[in-house]
Amino acid sequence: MSNMMLGEVVFGGVGSGLYGMLLFVLLAVFIAGLMVGRTPEYLGKKIEARDVKLVMIGTLAMPLLVLFAVSLATATKYGAPSLFNSGPQGFSEHLYAYTSQANNNGSAFAGYTGYVQPNSPGNTGAFGISYADIAGGLSMFVGRFIPLLAALAVAGSLVTKRVAPLGPGTMRTDTPIFVVLLIGVILLVALLTFVPALLLGPVVQGLTPQLF
Repeated sequence: MSNMMLGEVVFGGVGSGLYGMLLFVLLAVFIAGLMVGRTPEYLGKKIEARDVKLVMIGTLAMPLLVLFAVSLATATKYGAPSLFNSGPQGFSEHLYAYTSQANNNGSAFAGYTGYVQPNSPGNTGAFGISYADIAGGLSMFVGRFIPLLAALAVAGSLVTKRVAPLGPGTMRTDTPIFVVLLIGVILLVALLTFVPALLLGPVVQGLTPQLF
């Protein structure tokens, strides 16, 4: 679950993980520029305000989407029919489902469902759960395409800029210092966004022997 919450920039995301990592690189370059008081540059091209706004859209769209869908499913009656368990385990079912749908292939914890078969085996009387189906479909669509479009917009902006020569104040991106900074940015921006949700679900579930 944590790997998916990172935007799959660590393991597994071959395509989306690549442009997700590039967005985090640009964000790390911008933060480094703020710390040293210089205009941030990447590959010799200046990172300007419009680029940073697009980067933030690309990096925050998925967490906001997941947290909103989970909050609505938990706080209203519409998400309850999809759950198999209650308490923190049920919350974790919501959290995993929408995190997976926004980042991956839409897998879910055992028991969580968007399709009910009351007379199984067979499809007599079967019906879909509207909230799970609609919110899940929107999570897949928005969670994939918003970061992708933001990354393409950043690429379109950078391709028109001229390459500036390296100078004594240039923040190099091929050093161990930048690697540490990039890892810190990924953990702070991506993972810590979900910490309150993780505390309400998987962490609580792991701290208690009770089965919900």
